[in-house]
Amino acid sequence: MPKPVTILIGALGGDGGGALCDWIVSAAQSRGLGVQATQIPGVAQRTGATTYYVEVMPAGAAPSSVLALNPAIGEVDVALATELLEAGRMIFNGFVTPDRTTLIASTHRVLAIGERMAMGDGSFDVGRLLRAVKERSREQILFDMDQAAEESGGVLNAVLLGALAGSGKLPIPDSAFEAAIRQAGKSIDTNLAAFAFGRGHARGELEQAVREHRKRQTSVQGAEDLVDRGRRSYPAASLDVVEEGIRRLTAYQDRRYAALYLDRLDTVQALGSAELLREVARHLAVRMSFEDVIRVAQAKTSAERVARVRAEVRAKDHEPLEVTEHFKPGIEEIAALLPPSLAGRLLNWGQRTGRVGKVYFSMHVRTTTILGFARLRLVAGLRWWRPRTSRYVEEQAEIERWLGQIRAAAPLGLELAREITESARLIKGYGDTHRRGLGNYRRIADEVIAPALAGRITPRAAADAVANARVAALADPEGDSLSKTLAAIAAAMPLRQAAE
Repeated sequence: MPKPVTILIGALGGDGGGALCDWIVSAAQSRGLGVQATQIPGVAQRTGATTYYVEVMPAGAAPSSVLALNPAIGEVDVALATELLEAGRMIFNGFVTPDRTTLIASTHRVLAIGERMAMGDGSFDVGRLLRAVKERSREQILFDMDQAAEESGGVLNAVLLGALAGSGKLPIPDSAFEAAIRQAGKSIDTNLAAFAFGRGHARGELEQAVREHRKRQTSVQGAEDLVDRGRRSYPAASLDVVEEGIRRLTAYQDRRYAALYLDRLDTVQALGSAELLREVARHLAVRMSFEDVIRVAQAKTSAERVARVRAEVRAKDHEPLEVTEHFKPGIEEIAALLPPSLAGRLLNWGQRTGRVGKVYFSMHVRTTTILGFARLRLVAGLRWWRPRTSRYVEEQAEIERWLGQIRAAAPLGLELAREITESARLIKGYGDTHRRGLGNYRRIADEVIAPALAGRITPRAAADAVANARVAALADPEGDSLSKTLAAIAAAMPLRQAAE
C-alpha cells in the first residue's frame, strides 16, 4: 500500500500557518492527489503553539485511502517551523527523527514568554538548538526566513512554502504551488516573490550569489588572504563562522586585527576538537568586536542601518526620515576612550567624589541632519585610536585569560572547555551592562573555573557547575541568584573532592 507524505507545521499565532496549510492542500488537490489536513489553533503568539498536520498521498493512490488526523511520533516525513524554537518543540515532542524527518525551519527567534520575563538574557541557547536540529533530523533546510520575507517583500509563510517546494519532498510541481497562491487572491505578487526566494534558497541557487557577494566584500576590505588562510587551516564545519569573524573584525578595526583573530584560533585548533573550534570562533569574534562608543557610532551611521530603518517604517524614497539617537554616557564610558593611565585617574576621581554610576551626560543627536551625522561620523572615525584606549587594553587581557582557561580545560575534558567557552555570553554591551556582566564572569572564573583547573573539582562536575553558574548569572544580572548558586557549588566542593 502506498504511504502518504506526512507534514507537520509548527507556527506562531500571526505567522500565517493556516494559509500555508491551505496552499499545500489546494496545490495537492489541483494535481488530483488525496490530501487531508487537521488544524489545531493554539494560543496567540508565544504563549502556545499553533500546529497543522497534512497527509498527501502519492500519485496513483486509491482515492479511498484512509488518512490520519494527527501526527504519530516517529512518523513525520517533513516538519516545517516558522521559528527556531518551534523546531525545538517538535524535536522535544518526538515528531522529528533522524531516520526519517526533513526539517525545514527559519533560524530567526521570537522570544517566548519565559525568555522575556528573565531579568537578564533569558533566551534559549541558539547553538544548542541548532545542534539538536542537526542531530535529530535526517535532512535540514535552515535559513532566516523572516529576513528573506523582508528582502523579498513578502511574508514568512510564503518563504516556507517555497522552501518546501524546493525540498522536492512532495509530488507537486512548483506551478501548482504558485497557482494555489494566485487562487487565494491575497498579496499575490509579493507572495510569489517570497515563494521564489524560499525555493531558490532550498535548492542552493542563492548560495553561489551569497558566496560571490562575500568574496567581493572581503576583497574590498583587503582580507581575502586571511579567508584563504582560514580555509587552509580549519575544518570545513567551522569555516562559515571563521570567515564571518574575519569580515566582522576587518570592518570593526582593520586587517591586522582580523589576523590576530586567526592567530588566537590557531591555539584552539591545536586542541583537536572541530566543535570546540567552531564555538570559540563564534564567541571570539563577538568578544573582539566589543561594544564601545566608537562601535556604536559606526553602527548608527552605517548605510545598512539607514536602509533598514527606512524599510521598518515603510518610508518611500521621496519621503523624509528623521532619526534621533539617545546617548547617556557616564564617567566610565568617557574613561574607556582614554589611555589606561588617564582613565585610571579619571575613574579614581569619580570614585572619590561619588560621581561614578551617578553622573551621566544626556545627549540627543539627530543623525538625519548634517551636523548630527557628522558628529557621530567623527566618533566612528576614531578606530585608529581604539588600540590605545583603556577599554581595548582591558578587553584584550580578558580575552587572553578566557582563551587560556579554555586551553587549560581541554585536556581535562572537552565538555568543561565548551562550558567555559559559553561563559563568554555573560560579557556584552558597555557601561553598566558590561560592568555587571564582566563582574559576574570574573566571579565564576575565580570561584568555579580556577578550582576546576587546579583539580579541586572533577571535570564533569566542574562543567555542570560552570553551566549552572552561567544560567544563574544570565537570569539575574544583579548577582543575587549567582551568589546562591556559587554558595551551593562551594558547599558541595568538598564532597566532590572526596568522591574524586
